[in-house]
Amino acid sequence: MSQAITAPKLLGQWQKKRTVCPEKLSNYDLIVWCQEGSKPDRVAFAELLNRYQSHVDRILYHLAPDWQDRADLAQEVWIRVYRNIKRLNDPVKFRGWLSRIATNLFYDELRKRKRVSHPISLDAPRRVDDGEIEWDIVSDYPSPDDNLATREFYDRLKVAIADLPEAFRTTIVLREIEGLAYEEIAEMTGVSLGTVKSRIARARGKLQTVLQKYMD
Repeated sequence: MSQAITAPKLLGQWQKKRTVCPEKLSNYDLIVWCQEGSKPDRVAFAELLNRYQSHVDRILYHLAPDWQDRADLAQEVWIRVYRNIKRLNDPVKFRGWLSRIATNLFYDELRKRKRVSHPISLDAPRRVDDGEIEWDIVSDYPSPDDNLATREFYDRLKVAIADLPEAFRTTIVLREIEGLAYEEIAEMTGVSLGTVKSRIARARGKLQTVLQKYMD
């Protein structure tokens, strides 16, 4: 007969674990530690940030490669994590939960911003100190119109993703931006594999409808 593990024994095991430096804890134990008390332990939370900072940076870079304030967004992500980590019921799903916070923050910010573009026409004469000149440049690089169209497409894509329901938005970002396998997404989001595939298919369908003119 196996020996029963009493509550005092479990508490003793955890207190013993707490004497170990955060760097030696598993991700699961580190997150549990951060969930204890009224506020996360600062040393443990700093280690959690150190382990997952690159994950947040990668998401924000793929979503907003041309934004100069991604560091500010990343900081806001971790502020939200610090304030809400006790609400995470299953520490195993921390990475997916963190991804949702980062993507939702980005799309919240995207909705607030006014994306006004003032393209420069290379067909118009440019005025310089000694008169006007005409642009007459031959280049193998994409034309300004091509660049503008590409930029417009990605701007519209971001807005279209922002308009998706949160479950679809999170799933499509994890798949298309982070490149995760369906099985990984199912584990991170706590839904079945079939649900993941369905959400991705429906999200792609919605995006294709909105962006059809660019695809043509």
